[in-house]
Amino acid sequence: MTLTSTRSGSRPASGDPFALSDTDAYAAWRSKKLARQPRRAQDLIVKISDPNTLTGAERDALLRRCRSANLVIYQCAVPMDKPAVRRLGDQLGLTHLDDNLCADNDSVSSLEVRAGGIHAGYIPYTDRTLNWHTDGYYNPPDQRIRAFVLHCIRNASKGGVNQLLDPELAYILLRDENPEYIRALMHPEAMTIPANLRDTAIRRAQSGPVFSVEQATGALHMRYTARTRSIQWRNDPATRNALRCLVEILSHQTPYVIRHRLQPGQGLVCNNVLHNRSAFSNDAGDGRLLYRARYYDRIKDTDTNRFLRETDHALAE
Repeated sequence: MTLTSTRSGSRPASGDPFALSDTDAYAAWRSKKLARQPRRAQDLIVKISDPNTLTGAERDALLRRCRSANLVIYQCAVPMDKPAVRRLGDQLGLTHLDDNLCADNDSVSSLEVRAGGIHAGYIPYTDRTLNWHTDGYYNPPDQRIRAFVLHCIRNASKGGVNQLLDPELAYILLRDENPEYIRALMHPEAMTIPANLRDTAIRRAQSGPVFSVEQATGALHMRYTARTRSIQWRNDPATRNALRCLVEILSHQTPYVIRHRLQPGQGLVCNNVLHNRSAFSNDAGDGRLLYRARYYDRIKDTDTNRFLRETDHALAE
């Protein structure tokens, strides 16, 4: 599915682009969004010298890409440990870490193949395919995952490729197909993740929308998983049709899907974009290892209003 865009004038959009009744605001935002959208992973890569102390130019380059695409790939010139991952996040406004079930004691997860213990049964800790999802889709609203950092220490000998899709583009593709799909996926009971009952009730059932709008920033948030077991979708025709359309979008490789295999020293910073991972294998050595830090914060200065102001300024020049 391909989208077309025409550049709008320099007058800033008014209203809410995510309100189905505000078609003018949506059209203005949509045009600016598509005009700024990168198509290749290479366009998203920013080189940084020291993750502990970003230069002003490095920080601006990281944030500029996040405003346009909700994600950036960095290439670090020096080795990074977990404290360096956290300090990098700090400089981008990411300070409130999610201490999830499988995280290490410092709340940063070490993603590698683990056969037993608390990690058993969780696909991120296997070499299997990880299907499309956003992180923390099972979290309660007060622990919403708005951003994460994924840093590669060692990659696999084969495979382990990520595909990435900005949720705002998924929203556009669905809304252009049928605005009622958005209405269905914004229902507060659109998607329910049943309680996790391994041994004891680790996590309560969580119901909520797929798409929602953050009141403080006007930013779009998405919670989604392509899992087909241990999930309950609202049982009505609109939700089923919307879900079918979303699955088709994710299955047919729209030109806006970014495909990239993180190399050692590279990392991803994003506003919890849709992502997956191909299966992988190792011929020898210590195996694939990535550090993942999840945050309740959104990346600083990447709200929708800031994006509109920046694009209006660029178009006026």
